[in-house]
Amino acid sequence: MIGKQILGISAFYHDSAAALVQSGELIAAAQEERFSRIRHDAAFPEQSIISCLNQADIKITDLDAIVFYDKPFLTFDRILETYLSYAPLGIRSFLRSMPIWLKEKLTLKILLKKHLARLAKCKEKQLPKLLFTEHHQSHAASAFYPSPYEKAAVLCLDGVGEWATTSAWMGDGKALTPLWQINFPHSLGLLYSAFTYFCGFRVNSGEYKLMGLAPYGIPRYRKLILDKVITVKADGSFQLNLDYFDFCVGSKMTNESFSLLFDGPPRVPESPITQRELDLAASVQAVTEEIILKLAKTLRDETQARNLCLAGGVALNCTANGKLLRSGLFDEIWVQPAAGDAGGAVGSAFAASFQYYQEDRSTTQTNVTTDSSTPSLNGNGNTKDDSMQGAYLGPDFSNREIQAFLDDKNIPYTLYDDSLLFDEVAGVIASGNVVGWFQGRMEFGPRALGNRSILADARNSEMQSKLNLKIKFRESFRPFAPAVLSEKAQEYFEQQQSSPYMLFTAPVSENIISPEGIAEMEQLDGLEKLSVTRSRLPATTHVDMTARIQTVNKKTNPRFHQLLTAFNNLTGCAAMINTSFNVRGEPIVCSLNDAFDCFINTHMDYLVLGNYVLEKKKQLAPQNTERYFELD
Repeated sequence: MIGKQILGISAFYHDSAAALVQSGELIAAAQEERFSRIRHDAAFPEQSIISCLNQADIKITDLDAIVFYDKPFLTFDRILETYLSYAPLGIRSFLRSMPIWLKEKLTLKILLKKHLARLAKCKEKQLPKLLFTEHHQSHAASAFYPSPYEKAAVLCLDGVGEWATTSAWMGDGKALTPLWQINFPHSLGLLYSAFTYFCGFRVNSGEYKLMGLAPYGIPRYRKLILDKVITVKADGSFQLNLDYFDFCVGSKMTNESFSLLFDGPPRVPESPITQRELDLAASVQAVTEEIILKLAKTLRDETQARNLCLAGGVALNCTANGKLLRSGLFDEIWVQPAAGDAGGAVGSAFAASFQYYQEDRSTTQTNVTTDSSTPSLNGNGNTKDDSMQGAYLGPDFSNREIQAFLDDKNIPYTLYDDSLLFDEVAGVIASGNVVGWFQGRMEFGPRALGNRSILADARNSEMQSKLNLKIKFRESFRPFAPAVLSEKAQEYFEQQQSSPYMLFTAPVSENIISPEGIAEMEQLDGLEKLSVTRSRLPATTHVDMTARIQTVNKKTNPRFHQLLTAFNNLTGCAAMINTSFNVRGEPIVCSLNDAFDCFINTHMDYLVLGNYVLEKKKQLAPQNTERYFELD
């Protein structure tokens, strides 16, 4: 008998998404941007909802409840109180935002019912129960409930929810108890976003660029930030000096005082990156890591918990996650792969399942150690799988559907049986080609994890530049991640815990480091270091000698594991570049048509759709590799 069927929704701010939970198990999840092709789409997630319901073959009216990930009245309370406390400053911003709130967001319940009734083709009174969770409650639920732990501390860090910007929780079985929180405007996420803006990148999407720049700089502004911009106590609690920020009531993140403090105005987007931006990135990254470590220590001391779960946009900072993991404060750490607002759809559905309906949460420990769960890469773990299904929660396409698509468009291809496919593709990659790899269910969250991926040889010292400039059409400094066979990971990286979701950086092992490369880098400054061959995996080794790794397990993704195994058998290397299947400013591909368009309009060499291999030089479709790409 099926228990409660619950649909979670996040929408109307950024990264709209939907997720379906049945009987306490996550069945499907998808972001609206993948279908609409609008990056960080904030619209009502109609196509995501349809996708999730199709995965389970149910209708909206079959659901027991639909849950929204935020409480708009509390958010409105925060916005109104903030404007009133600054009045008359911010009057223009106030006048711009109030009509939207009064017409739409304050009547969100009515708006949601209208959208859902239209989608379900029914009257509003026939819809399932509509529930609302608080924003950080959704984050905490998304972190704890799908984790492999019966008991764990939970830390949520983001820009802002209704009021909370940082919150701590204790998870035990199906209970999730709030412990404490830090409120707006004091926000670690907004601090990081302010520096993202100041360094010329787009807020809510460019933060990972700042993280990628940090290793090239020197944290010479760290003390200045701690002295002037943010006050941090020993327990990790913090307070921003609002004299330097404009985000409370203005249209910018920082003000003139911030510019005076940090040696001039904000960098103009797309202008050359200077040493100042490198050092600012290194400095705010260092401050962020210090605060996270202090907060985590406080949480460990208060709860005595052995395990920690993380969510919120700041939890996507894999460099900070890696340092927290290596600190030893917790035995194990699990990060929600869709840690940002999209993951709120998952969290709200789980919160309704376990907190509202009090359904059973199965967390029985097993003796099966799998990479999707955890912990241990050395075989000593004794934990259960997490319940994110490797984040492979979106739509998929059968070989029959793929062939129909190719034949309909008269696209040349070669069909390979599984007995030949993996060796063939491994050989293509080993020969220096770039391959679009489209398999199985689409990933949920910001990372491509081997189903909607672009793959290449990490041993090729020119591949980072080639991929950035000719395939992804983005800045040359942007780092790439290695996917590595889980059972071989410790031959390449100093990592004891698995990293199936690319959410931890790990130091590169000494046995693959190039001492000559390190010596050469010591003589160079900033982005000059980019061209140095630092290890036997130069295309995925950052200048700080770490890598954002994905450990690939046979159980979680057997096809990607089989390809890596074939590549290892051919080359003696168990790792390759895995980057998201998209170009700059566009979401990761979702459909067969998305994949073919990206393939044909870039310098990608091969596309693999299921068992069908497309070679670029055999294609008849016109190519356009000189397109304009939106800033990301």
